[in-house]
Amino acid sequence: MKRFGDPARLALLLASVAAAPFALCAPAYAQDEAAVQEDEGIVVTARRREENLQDVPIAITVQSAEQLDQRGATDITVLQQTTPNATIQVARGSNSTLIAFIRGVGQQDPLWGFEGGVGLYVDDVYVARPQAAVLDIFDIQRIEVLRGPQGTLYGRNTVGGAIRYVTAPLDTEEAHLRARFNYGSYNQMEAIVSGSTPITENLAVGGALALYVRDGYGENRFTGGEHYDKDVDAYRISAEWTPTDALTIRLSADGVRDDSTPRNGYRLASFPAGGTSYNVLDDVYDTRAGAGDDNHVTASGQALHIDYELSPNLTIRSITASRRGKTNGTIDFDNTEFPTLDVPAYYRDNQFTQEFQLLFDYDRVQGVAGVYYLDGMAEGAFDTVLGLAGPLTIFTQGRVDTESLAAFADVSFDLTDSLALSVGGRWTRDEKTGRVYRQNFTGIRSPFFGNSAAVPGLVRTNYTNDATFEEFTPRVSLTWEASDNLTLYGSYSQGFKSGGFDMRGDAVFTPGTVNGYDPEFVDTYEIGFHSSFMQGRVNLSGAVFQSQYEDMQITRQEPTTLGGIASFVDNAASAEINGAELEGNIFFTDHFRANFAVGYIDGQFNEYMSNTVVANPAPPPATIVVPIDLSGSAALQNTPDWTGSLSFTYETPVAGGMLAFTPSLAYRGDSQMFEFATPLLDQTAYTLYNASLTWTTENDRIRLGLHGLNLGDEEYRVGGYNFPGATFGNSIIGFYGPPRTVTGSIEVRF
Repeated sequence: MKRFGDPARLALLLASVAAAPFALCAPAYAQDEAAVQEDEGIVVTARRREENLQDVPIAITVQSAEQLDQRGATDITVLQQTTPNATIQVARGSNSTLIAFIRGVGQQDPLWGFEGGVGLYVDDVYVARPQAAVLDIFDIQRIEVLRGPQGTLYGRNTVGGAIRYVTAPLDTEEAHLRARFNYGSYNQMEAIVSGSTPITENLAVGGALALYVRDGYGENRFTGGEHYDKDVDAYRISAEWTPTDALTIRLSADGVRDDSTPRNGYRLASFPAGGTSYNVLDDVYDTRAGAGDDNHVTASGQALHIDYELSPNLTIRSITASRRGKTNGTIDFDNTEFPTLDVPAYYRDNQFTQEFQLLFDYDRVQGVAGVYYLDGMAEGAFDTVLGLAGPLTIFTQGRVDTESLAAFADVSFDLTDSLALSVGGRWTRDEKTGRVYRQNFTGIRSPFFGNSAAVPGLVRTNYTNDATFEEFTPRVSLTWEASDNLTLYGSYSQGFKSGGFDMRGDAVFTPGTVNGYDPEFVDTYEIGFHSSFMQGRVNLSGAVFQSQYEDMQITRQEPTTLGGIASFVDNAASAEINGAELEGNIFFTDHFRANFAVGYIDGQFNEYMSNTVVANPAPPPATIVVPIDLSGSAALQNTPDWTGSLSFTYETPVAGGMLAFTPSLAYRGDSQMFEFATPLLDQTAYTLYNASLTWTTENDRIRLGLHGLNLGDEEYRVGGYNFPGATFGNSIIGFYGPPRTVTGSIEVRF
C-alpha cells in the first residue's frame, strides 16, 4: 500500500488536517466567480476577451470550479462525461498521457513527433506533448472546451478544438488559503493546499501543492506490485505585479511528477491454448507483466504574461513560456512474465513559445491579432522485444525538431445593434526536421536499454530529412441577436495540422517513410444558438455542423506477413462528419437545477487507402506495398455516435450550512478503438452513474464531501492494442477506466 511516506508529504498532510479548526475564525473566501456572475450569465474568454457565453459564436462547454467540485471531479478526463461529442481519456498503456478527440478529430498515438488534433492550453500556454497532460483538477477557475477548428484565436492551430484550463486568479486584496484532504477507496489519500497573499499594494504571490497516492485497482500477479495505482505530486506557483493601473505582469511555474507503476493492460485472448501464464485472467485490472514495475514521468514549465493597456480600448499582451518533459517506462504487451512482446521506452521533449497579441475593443469593432512562435524538440527511443522470434529486438530511436511561425487575427464588426460579422485568418509556417534510426538486434533488449551482449543486425531505417508546411486558414461567422434571450450564429472555419515524419517508420517494410507525411485539413460549417429564458432559469445552447476532413493522417501499427510490425502514417483518408449538439441547464427552483448535454455524430469515410505489406514473390525487393480502398468498412475511431449526460443538484439548508446532492449519469454509445472493427477490443455502449453529497457552512469556510463514481461498477475499455498471431503471443490487450470508487473529503478555507 502506498502512503505519504517521506517527511515533506507527511508534513503537508498533517498541516491540511490541522488547519481545519482555525478556519472557524478565518475570513470567508470569495465565492467561485461563475457563481457570482450567475445573474449576468456565464463569462468566458474563448475569444481572448471577456464575453458573455451567449454572445460567442462558438460551440463551447464550460465547467466552473464549483461545478467540478460538486461532482467530485479528479482530473480533466471527467470532461468527457459532460462535453457532447468528445473523447478525453488516459492514453492506452499510460497513467497520465492524454488522448483527445472532438467531433471525430484527434490523435490516439502519443508518440513523439505526432501532433494532436485537439489543443490543450494552460492559461493560454499551448502544451505541445500529451505526456503528463491528464491534468489533475486543483486551484482552477474554470475549464472551457471549444469544439471545431480554432486556429484564428489560439497560438497553435487546432483542427478539432481546444481545451482551456484556466487557473484561479490571485487575490490581490487579502490573504487566503485552502486546505483539502481526500480519503477513499483503494486507500486513496490526497492532500491539496492552495492560496495567495498580497505582499505589497501591487504585488501578490500564490501557489498550490497537490499530493495524490492510491493503491492499484488490480495487481501484478507475477511481481506482486500494484497495477492501476497512482503516485503523483504536482505544484503551481505564481506572482502578479501591477506597478501601474495599465501594466500587469504575472510569472508562473508548474510541475508534475508521476511515479505510478506502468499500466500493462489486460490480456483479452489466450495463447497458446492451455498455457497457464498466457490465459485470460479473471480481473480486468490484473496483469502478469514481467517487463518491470518502474515508470517515471516528469513535466514542468514556466510562463510570463504581460498585459499593457495602451488605452481603455487597446491592450498589448505578451506570453512567453517554456516547457519540458521526460518519460521512462515500459509496456508489456503480452501481459505475461515472458518477454514475448515487451516495449521499454524513453521520451524527452522541450518547447519555447512566444506570443504577442493586440486586443482591441471599440464601439463597433472588437477582436484580437497576434503572432506566435514555437521552437520545440521531441525525441525518444524504444525496443520492440519479440521473445518468440529468435529472440529478436528491434531498436528504434528518433528526434523531431519543429520551428513554427504564425500570424492570426479574429475581428468582429457590429453591423447593426443585433447583427455582427466576425472575420478571421491564420497563416502558419512549420519547419520540421526528422531523424529516425531503426536496427535489429539478436537478444532480449538492445544495448540502449541495458543489454550490452545484444548482437547487432540489419539496419532497417537510418535517415535525416526536413520539410516545410505553409498554409492560410480562414474563419468567418455571422451572429444575430434575435432578442435579449436568443443569439443565433453561422460559421465556417478551416483547420490545418502540418505533416511530419513517422518516428517508428521502417524503411525495409515501407521505403517511402523517409519522405514523411503531408498536412491534414478540416473544413467545418456550423449553425448554432445560445439562449437564456425565464429570467435565466432556462439556458440552452445547440449546434449542427458538417466537417469535411481531407488528407487524414492515419496512424497504424500492424503485424506483417513477414513476422514483423509495420508502422504507417499516411494521408490515407477523407471523411464527411455530420453532427448535432444540445446542452444547457434548468433552474426549477432556487435550490433545484438540472444540467444536461447530448451529442450525435454520423461520420462516413469517402476514401480510405490502406497500405498492406506483403512478401514479393519475385525479389528484389523482398517486400511490396499493396494499396487498397477500404472506405466501405472503416469507421471513425474513438467517436461514438451518441454521447449524453444528465445531472441534478438539490440544495437545502442543514445544520448551519447548505447540503447539496448531485446525482449524475453519462452515456456513450458503441465505439471502435481503431478505424477497423476489432470485436475483442471495441467498446459497446455503456452508462456511468455517479453521485455526490457536499455540505458547506454558511460562511463558506468548511466543506465536507462524499463522492461516488461509477456506482454501477461498469467495466469499460478506454484503449487497446491488437497484435494477434503466434510471433506476438496473440497480444490483444485492453485498458480500462476506473471501477466503482467512493471518496470522502474535507476542505477548510482561511
